[in-house]
Amino acid sequence: MVYVDTTTRKSSTALLRIALALFAIGLVAIVAILMFPIFSDAKPPLGLYLTAMFSAPTGFVLALVYALTSGRRAR
Repeated sequence: MVYVDTTTRKSSTALLRIALALFAIGLVAIVAILMFPIFSDAKPPLGLYLTAMFSAPTGFVLALVYALTSGRRAR
């Protein structure tokens, strides 16, 4: 019989969901920065730049951490 630790799987799934959410927020901020001049004559606000600058890379790094920790171990 094979024992599967479900507590690790649940916490790692939470890490993946957080990573995907942060990355998606960063991508939406980048698209908003690119679309801002089309709908307005003003420059995009600083908060949009900061959101794009921090959330997309953080989400990407967390996704890499998830991939490395959830992968199979070498035998």
